[in-house]
Amino acid sequence: MKIQLASSYGFCFGVKRAIKIAEEHQGSVTYGPLIHNKDEINRLQEGFGIGIARSIDDVNTDDAVVIRTHGIPKNELSQLKAQDNKIIDATCPYVTTPQNIVSKMSEEGYSIVIFGDKNHPEIKGVVSYAKDLRNAFIVEDEEALEGLPILSKVALVAQTTRKPEDFLKIVNALILKHKEVRVFNTICNATFENQDAAAELAKDADVMIVIGGKHSSNTKQLHSICKSYCDDSYLIENENELESSWFEDKTLCGISAGASTPDWIVQNVIDKIQEIVK
Repeated sequence: MKIQLASSYGFCFGVKRAIKIAEEHQGSVTYGPLIHNKDEINRLQEGFGIGIARSIDDVNTDDAVVIRTHGIPKNELSQLKAQDNKIIDATCPYVTTPQNIVSKMSEEGYSIVIFGDKNHPEIKGVVSYAKDLRNAFIVEDEEALEGLPILSKVALVAQTTRKPEDFLKIVNALILKHKEVRVFNTICNATFENQDAAAELAKDADVMIVIGGKHSSNTKQLHSICKSYCDDSYLIENENELESSWFEDKTLCGISAGASTPDWIVQNVIDKIQEIVK
């Protein structure tokens, strides 16, 4: 059986940047998990003494606090600053962009529509920058727009890891009903590249392994895309979740990885698959 990596996979620019920032501040704490990969979080804890503060109450006044890749709500950032903590901002610039757009457009009187998952930390941070939360709406699909008290002037942003084709559905639905729609494409290029590469590989593979955090939005999107082309597509966090039955009578195993998956985990998976199919 042949094993082939997608032409684009794994760590994106924002995650690489955040990991580097954390490693340069040994003994600091991250506000929330730095990225959606528990194995990499464990590596940072064991090798660099990086702790995790789950809430404001977990932060000591003398802690140096690293803001996670996904960003945090504006009010929580203000609280940390008020405590005189040293703030080290590792928020991905691609996440900072929709935060700034929401702040600016809400100040200008636009209703804010955010295409994304309301429970995702990135979106919790982005929506917090709206001037009036009663005029900011988070939607998962175009059907969710029905009945919302959206003004005639609308500004639209997207979670960085969403599918472009799904974003376009929201755009079209808004344009049909509102006089002015300002569309800001805040989907990350790395997301496009990883998704396109995974799709191309999945078309040829008879088994696909997608590696990443089970709570990672972009990894789940990758798995969904692969599944649409290759029925035998599996989402795993590390090599320990592999099952030998997945590779029986297979000729091409494709591998992709989410934006929070480090190369060392990818290599561990490859090594384990090679052991299984010997």
